[in-house]
Amino acid sequence: MSFLTNWLEHYGNWVLFFSLLLEMLALPLPGEVLMSYAGLLVFQGKLNWILSILTAGAGASVGMTISYWIGFGLGTPFFEKYGTRIHLGPDKLDKVSHWFQKYGNKVLIIAYFIPGVRHITGYFSGVTRIPFRKYAIFSYIGAFFWVSVFISLGKVLGPKWEQYHHTINRYLIIGGIIAAVIFILVYIYRKNKQQIENQLISSLNKWVQRFQSMGKVRFFVLSVFVVFVLFFSLMIGIIQDFFEKEFTQFDEVTSYVIHQIFDSSWTASMNNFALLGSYYVYAPVIILTSVWIFFKGKDRFLEISFFAFVIIGGEILAEGLRMLFHRTGPELVGLQFPYTFPSEQTLNSLTVCGFAAFLLVRHYGNVKMQITATLFVFILCLLVGISRIFFNVQYPSDVAAGYIFAGAWLSLNVILLEIFRILRNKECTA
Repeated sequence: MSFLTNWLEHYGNWVLFFSLLLEMLALPLPGEVLMSYAGLLVFQGKLNWILSILTAGAGASVGMTISYWIGFGLGTPFFEKYGTRIHLGPDKLDKVSHWFQKYGNKVLIIAYFIPGVRHITGYFSGVTRIPFRKYAIFSYIGAFFWVSVFISLGKVLGPKWEQYHHTINRYLIIGGIIAAVIFILVYIYRKNKQQIENQLISSLNKWVQRFQSMGKVRFFVLSVFVVFVLFFSLMIGIIQDFFEKEFTQFDEVTSYVIHQIFDSSWTASMNNFALLGSYYVYAPVIILTSVWIFFKGKDRFLEISFFAFVIIGGEILAEGLRMLFHRTGPELVGLQFPYTFPSEQTLNSLTVCGFAAFLLVRHYGNVKMQITATLFVFILCLLVGISRIFFNVQYPSDVAAGYIFAGAWLSLNVILLEIFRILRNKECTA
């Protein structure tokens, strides 16, 4: 590895180009490490950021093109006979074949982040005669996205590259795998939407036979229940990590990256972002949502009651958890209540704004309105969390815990609201 980094320092983008080209031909070269080291050289002013991304992306794209035409020329019989000698035996080809048959060319974009998969997708695409135009579009987009992430990562890490790059690379690989799983699940759902909905509704009928509501409502309740189980599992995991003191590396790396991305020139903006996690924003949201429920809500008293319960209960939950875990934040100066796990601001911002957005989405069929409300909550909560880390008043794990506890609390109350709504409608029609 050291000789490659030395070559990169002396010969710059030429080494980056040919290294990624050869890696895409399935040669065992450390592409992620080399790209993040190139980012370090960008930080030091020895390489140009944009030129490095273009060069690396071009190298990966050329490598993927060559591997495609090699696979196209040799065909299936060659790899069945000799593939095991170059780690491209029938088993691996069958696995990737299964992926492509199920999930299509879009998997090429995600495959770059999964070691072992990106090295054979080009060969396989040629062997199976995937149209080159379709292959090129997705593989080239994936190549430039992949190199941009890792080179930018090295640029952000700067002098801490050697200390943190292995850790963050691991996070990115895990993130790539998670993204692949999410993509696969979404793709499967879109391809088998009717069958899945029928199966879920059938299962829900067995679990909640007493509810005679519409199928869409039953499906929605079950979907939110799945979300609740996910957040509850994350909540158990983060509590275990808290007691086992597993947050040190995550906090250190995340704080460093945030402070590298957002320098002191962001102070004024961060002050504004911090206000998003206060009652300067919550109060108008609460008032406007309450007025909207009063005039537009279908079950006014029920929705107002739950909205109040979510807000008050969320505040009590945040206070109680912080007193229970008794963890002090990075800086204690001027804080009367220094306990920060989980973050009160991220927990409250997600519960208050999230439940308000849910009520809006619940009653409006307009897709644009639904997407806008969801993005608003996501961006607002993200900015609140970043501001807490930027000012060193909370650890990244505090912020993450706030999101997780809020997600569990919010999804639980959405389920309860819908169940009460179903029971109430049943009584009215009885």
